[in-house]
Amino acid sequence: MKREFLITGDGSVTIHLPEWNEQYHSKHGAIAEAQHVFIKNGLEYFIGLENPDAVSILEIGFGTGLNAFLTLLYALNKKSGISYTAVEAYPVNADEIEKLNYAELTEASATLFKEIHSVPWEQRVPITDRFQLTKQKKYFSEITNQQEFDIIYFDAFGPRVQPDLWTEDIFRKMFNALRPQGILVTYSAKGSVRRAMQATGFTVERLPGPPGKREMLRGSKL
Repeated sequence: MKREFLITGDGSVTIHLPEWNEQYHSKHGAIAEAQHVFIKNGLEYFIGLENPDAVSILEIGFGTGLNAFLTLLYALNKKSGISYTAVEAYPVNADEIEKLNYAELTEASATLFKEIHSVPWEQRVPITDRFQLTKQKKYFSEITNQQEFDIIYFDAFGPRVQPDLWTEDIFRKMFNALRPQGILVTYSAKGSVRRAMQATGFTVERLPGPPGKREMLRGSKL
């Protein structure tokens, strides 16, 4: 599938798929969206509630590595250690990674960004003393974890183009993978997504969305 590069509203680059008219991140701001949905309303929210010494995160759709990178930067400045597992069936290639400007815009280490992409798949690798990364190359339907994660970043391509990734079957896998009191956050606020989450046991909140979106969703396993 053809891929193009798009400068989003906050200056950060995302990958655009013209065949689907879909981007890896919001065209209104890739970094802004990730910070709002996954860091602020996911990681920071959970830590504020639970004040844990360690946090286990599952990312659905590693993609450009932006969410993992921002989580790594968060871990560098906080007390909580983070174990991060990312699932991706179709990794971006090395040439595409070189065109992403996330380290530059966050004034962070480009070496760290490259490292999260260069570490081998299917191995747990310590990137720093507070952040361990495991990348798994598989389909989301193959996830079988049971009560292993505190937070899920659900960042699959949207339900308009890949509705099979936003079904009750998938969200049941997510619910089972979370520990009690765990949360799932996603940029989507579509009614069918909310209903699928509720049908599998999540208590779902509508929250203000990132730039360009009115709402997002957060589900809790209470």
